[in-house]
Amino acid sequence: MSLVKSVGTIGGLTAISRVFGFARDMMMARVVGAGLVADAFQLAFTLPNTFRRLFAEGAFSVAFVPMYSKALHGEGGEEEANRFANDVLSVFVWVLLAFSALAMVFMPAIVWVLASEYAKIPGKFDLAVFLSRVTFPYLGFISLMAMLAGVLNARSRFGPAAFAPVLLNLFLITAILTGNKLRGESGNDTVVGLALAIAVALSGFAQFAYLWWETRKAGVRLKISAPRLTPEVKKLGMLILPATFGAGIYQISQFVDTFFATSLEQGSLTLLKYADRLNQMPLGIVGIALGTAILPMLSRHIHTGDGAEAQRLQANAFEIGTLLTLPAAAALAICAHAFCTAFFVGGKFTPEDGAVMARIVIALVAGLPAYVIVKILNPGFFAREDTRTPVWTALTSLTFNIFLNVAVVRQWGIVGLASATAASATLNCLLLYAILHRRGWFHFTWQLTGKVARQLLATAAMSALLWWLVPQFTAHYAGPWYDRVWSLGVVVFAGMATFFAAAFAVGAVDKSVLVQLRRRRPARTKADDEILEVE
Repeated sequence: MSLVKSVGTIGGLTAISRVFGFARDMMMARVVGAGLVADAFQLAFTLPNTFRRLFAEGAFSVAFVPMYSKALHGEGGEEEANRFANDVLSVFVWVLLAFSALAMVFMPAIVWVLASEYAKIPGKFDLAVFLSRVTFPYLGFISLMAMLAGVLNARSRFGPAAFAPVLLNLFLITAILTGNKLRGESGNDTVVGLALAIAVALSGFAQFAYLWWETRKAGVRLKISAPRLTPEVKKLGMLILPATFGAGIYQISQFVDTFFATSLEQGSLTLLKYADRLNQMPLGIVGIALGTAILPMLSRHIHTGDGAEAQRLQANAFEIGTLLTLPAAAALAICAHAFCTAFFVGGKFTPEDGAVMARIVIALVAGLPAYVIVKILNPGFFAREDTRTPVWTALTSLTFNIFLNVAVVRQWGIVGLASATAASATLNCLLLYAILHRRGWFHFTWQLTGKVARQLLATAAMSALLWWLVPQFTAHYAGPWYDRVWSLGVVVFAGMATFFAAAFAVGAVDKSVLVQLRRRRPARTKADDEILEVE
């Protein structure tokens, strides 16, 4: 499967998940606002979700997929790959059980470290601890799901893992509706918060069950046996620890941001999470899709000694990433107030909340290109089983983030915190590229530089139009739902049309990419099965 096709599959399904996630946050903002219960649930959801991204989908995946892919395409083939996966599963299950049990026991201490300021508000700290315990089983199920996703991704079956998060959002939307109905006229937000926490845990099991079924459909029969610390499992463990930092700078930054956000006025954490949802739309659709698709492909080229093809693959990924991310970042920054007002303001979510959220969005999207590019650059190390180098870049960036937060949060509040996160992500991106370039693993060509320059010209043309157009519909963004829909529709359509018209005019869009997107996949041959393991 080509990179473009793989990114299209992952990105398309991820987009569906993000749309449902966006709808979830819109509903939640109106039902519980940005108050005590909203903050408590956001913290409770942040804990297992960040651990999931950090360890399961981050460190574990980047270490597991290259090793599994190497076994699958090596001399041992299917048999060796399945034996490796079974050995990992048999150890991984017990590690997860032990970690989850300890976290449940010490949850008050964990919450205290991240949100000690909650204790100053009656009932807030205890509610955060209780909801965190309810949500935490989600981590165990979703971590096992991440392993199954790694097995499928290594076989170029990207669809199931990309679709699974849709189940989470469907469960949460159902919980909001159910909780709102159960509380009736009382207006008790705690009922909604508890319903949401239960839904998180149940969705973890649902996603795991779905991926288990898809794995069996793919012909992989995994089973849990007595744990064995084989040399391969030990090697995986040694790779996971540094990869935790290398792949998870964004997630580690989430913990840092949570710590500082909980020290600010009530509602700050909730507003940050809602703003990050807008930021995550292009990051999830583009960055995660590219990072997921490129890793097994890059591993395959490197293991066969084809360095030129590895360079070409990363260059193509970089071009696709910037083509979609640069205009998205500019549009989000210019339209931030319009989006926040139209999508979130209403019910318990006030116009003042929307204004603060808009400023947070602007600060966050300043780092959006860097977030996406990091997802493209990191596989250049992970595919070579080098998880140590990203550790140092991640630690450097994280340290920089902490110092920035200390310097700006007191004066600039939650907006300063978001700006610090964007700046640290940019630093991480620059360090990763500098090291890849120095080692001769990836470098900017004149062709790639020219493409990015043309993309910037097209982005500038779109930005000029949006800068003039967005204020023209200010009165409609807070109006009835149909006013909000048509006014934003005009803005979005005009922006997209202008960007792509300009992109075609200046040659920023590679027509061969569009051809690949539209081309029908040829019939699979036996050679394809043996070499590429495509669907």
